[in-house]
Amino acid sequence: MTALFPKTSIFRIVAAFVLSLSSMPAFAQGADVALRQAIAAEVSSDPVLTTFYEGRGYAPFWVGDAPVDEVRLRELMIALDGAGYHGLPVAAYDPGRLSNMVRSARTVADQGRADAILSRAFLDYAQDVQSGVLNPVRVNDEIKRTAPRRDPLTTLTAFESSVPSAFLKALPPQSANYARLMADKIRLERLIDAGGWGETVPGTKMEYGQSGPQIVALRNRLIAMGYANRSPSASFDDALRSAVAAFQGDHGLLQDGVVGPGTLGELNTSAEARLQQVIVAMERERWMNFPLGDRYIWVNIPDFHVRIIDNGRTTFETRSVVGQNQSTHRTPEFSDVMEYIVVNPTWNVPRSITTREYLPMLQANPNAVSHLQLLDTNGTPVDRTSIDFTSYTARTFPFRLKEPPSDGNALGKVKFMFPNANNIYLHDTPSKSLFAREQRAYSHGCIRLGDPMDFAHALLARQSDKPEALMQAKLNTNRETVVNLEQSVPVHLVYQTAFTQAKGPIQFRRDVYGRDQQIFDALARAGVSLRAVGG
Repeated sequence: MTALFPKTSIFRIVAAFVLSLSSMPAFAQGADVALRQAIAAEVSSDPVLTTFYEGRGYAPFWVGDAPVDEVRLRELMIALDGAGYHGLPVAAYDPGRLSNMVRSARTVADQGRADAILSRAFLDYAQDVQSGVLNPVRVNDEIKRTAPRRDPLTTLTAFESSVPSAFLKALPPQSANYARLMADKIRLERLIDAGGWGETVPGTKMEYGQSGPQIVALRNRLIAMGYANRSPSASFDDALRSAVAAFQGDHGLLQDGVVGPGTLGELNTSAEARLQQVIVAMERERWMNFPLGDRYIWVNIPDFHVRIIDNGRTTFETRSVVGQNQSTHRTPEFSDVMEYIVVNPTWNVPRSITTREYLPMLQANPNAVSHLQLLDTNGTPVDRTSIDFTSYTARTFPFRLKEPPSDGNALGKVKFMFPNANNIYLHDTPSKSLFAREQRAYSHGCIRLGDPMDFAHALLARQSDKPEALMQAKLNTNRETVVNLEQSVPVHLVYQTAFTQAKGPIQFRRDVYGRDQQIFDALARAGVSLRAVGG
């Protein structure tokens, strides 16, 4: 009978409903036919809900007489009421309105509508808490991530056969970082309710030996933040210097114990601003709610560090340099898989750098950047003196540049490849001085490593008893050589300005590219707000 009607038509829904009456499962035999008709009509325009309810003979899922329906409804309302703890847009689910709708549903039409609306609210919440409120790439196209959206029909079907409370608790990311972020969110909300960290600290620079009112203000701020103990002293003493250094360490600053403009700016950042960072960090965590790997490489862009994580524990860490805060240079966010190491790499200069940076230099002086080879489209070396560089534009320039392996090669002595459409990789660099700086956003987008050889040794230790000797033998050839990783390693380029540790206080970093602010603004437009702890 259903074959007579279009698949998406109301006739198909009605026909399927009529057929279901003759083949209802045993649990549904006594259900009210009128309520089933009301549900069938209500979900007819929603393919997911139509398929789901059709599979259960259009029996109610939330407002029926079965005890499990009551349990589902209760647990859903508890979850929606607590959505604010996850930094989600509570008003979008409007649990108060849903409760009133259920209580006031008198007719079967009202009940059918309520059941369908509750299913939609469940799916909205499940997606938001599991994989994020936002579509990352729509917020910023430098975030090359696809949120791990689950199939809604699969989600509903799994919920149908589960213990409701356990299913709902398992939806958010189960990572330790997410749980600690949620705890810090509640702590900050309570702090804001109590007035925050008090008065900001005046002045421009404070250091050991100074005294006066601004030192008192500094001490009071650090006491409120939990970094200093109460003291009647108005002097910048040893205890205060240690407190400043501890604060600097937790905020990615040089730990010199001196309060300069950078440290002062972080000290005077409000609790509300820190809460925004935590809320954004939780959303980002939901975007990565998928298995990261037993071993993976973690590149936290605003933290300027690269880590190897083995079974949840950091086993290697090094400083990094990331892309400059320019539209053409910022390091994107994405995940891929590292496959091999290149020893004594050749640097094939990207065309964007060739035409934007080097062509003007060659037009002014054909012998400029003489360490780079000029090649034609076939890869054949070209005599520079035979070329009139001024006759070309960035669009028409037909040549490319490369730098052979050398001690001064821009990629240093080694690069680490996880082939990707963004042409991003990790590599050595001859410019070592940048690693001593506090903020390290200086590259064209790739990630430079402070300890590239140690990083290589750590990666190769799983496939070689003597990784140092293996690397040295390859280096000694002075030829470009590929070393394949026997086991590829996931690489995650992330942007965490708020992250937690197993022990110790939450860590905050500067929003070097402004991405976090963009994300929070988008969350606010979606209905997320800073709330009082009891809100």
